[in-house]
Amino acid sequence: MVLFDEKLAWEKPCGGGLTHKALAQWPFLRDAAVERNWVDTCELMGPGGRRVSFRLEHPVAIFSRCVLNGLLLERARQAGARVVRARVLKIERSGISWRVHFTGGSVEAGFVVLAAGARNSFRQQFSRPFAADDLMTTAGYYIPGQSHCMRIQFLEGLHGYIWIFPRTGHFSAGICGKLSGQSTAQLRRLLENSLREFGLEFEGAKFYSHVLPALQPATLREAPVSGEGWAIIGDAAGFVDPITGEGLYYALKSGELLAQALLGNQPDWYVALLGEELLPELETAARVANRFYAGSWMGQPVVERMIQFTGNSPTFRELMSDMFAGTQGYRDLRRRLYRSLPAMLAQSLIAALRLPGSEAGDTAEGVSSVGYAGR
Repeated sequence: MVLFDEKLAWEKPCGGGLTHKALAQWPFLRDAAVERNWVDTCELMGPGGRRVSFRLEHPVAIFSRCVLNGLLLERARQAGARVVRARVLKIERSGISWRVHFTGGSVEAGFVVLAAGARNSFRQQFSRPFAADDLMTTAGYYIPGQSHCMRIQFLEGLHGYIWIFPRTGHFSAGICGKLSGQSTAQLRRLLENSLREFGLEFEGAKFYSHVLPALQPATLREAPVSGEGWAIIGDAAGFVDPITGEGLYYALKSGELLAQALLGNQPDWYVALLGEELLPELETAARVANRFYAGSWMGQPVVERMIQFTGNSPTFRELMSDMFAGTQGYRDLRRRLYRSLPAMLAQSLIAALRLPGSEAGDTAEGVSSVGYAGR
């Protein structure tokens, strides 16, 4: 096996968060002797200024992508892969195999795996290119600092959010939005305005921009991800949560499923395994993404209600913690919400009325708070 990577380990523009679900499936990510920052608190901020912080039952591990990429490449080497730092220039059929041309030479391959991001130049050779509505733009800064709290801010009219993820020694502070919506320059201005409010100094900080897939349901169902002698995984296949932008879990999982199919000498299994273990969750997220960012729930925008219930209801706070852990999926989310709704409403009413023994947003541990930002 030959693995080509033009940059090898580098600081890819990405939050770098790995959930409890990912760490449980691949324990080496949890146990490896490399730097990561454990985040145990999350702060959510709504378009109207409402904000709430709550403790995560299962902390999120936030890696520098340079560290994480290096860890994964070293495991590939140890497993017997030949890792080549080179740019792939052309991929062409050569009889029943492939000829891969790269800076410095070419090699023959019996099977090609494309794992080069959403906007790689080879995708259209194997599948169809993504439309603007299938993509999100990201922009951000690496800012020196340290914390164990991640911040997520939603803005009115933005199909996306601002994130401040604390890594070891610095923050990855960024914003994402639909490619068909605001331009990168507009997103950058929105981000900078929020960073000033947070008191984070970005002057002189390294800026980054990137494109993420956020596929529509039809694209997930119809765009080919494998064929005779080839397959696509990760971002290149569009396997990213279209609501949260999480891609690391899906990149690792799709790679694992393809490996199972190839080791079984049945590459056609890949599509079937995706249909069983990965695509249903992504398709559900794709169907509800617009409703999440632009819809209403009980008379208010969805994100405002979400933040309100997180602050006032321990039951809903537990659900949110499970969402961040990756243990609560989208497919059974509605069922859990309806089952929990009476308790959530009662707890919110008690908090709103400030009944004796209760303060809005308080829990027995005293780790949640709810209020409004001075905006």
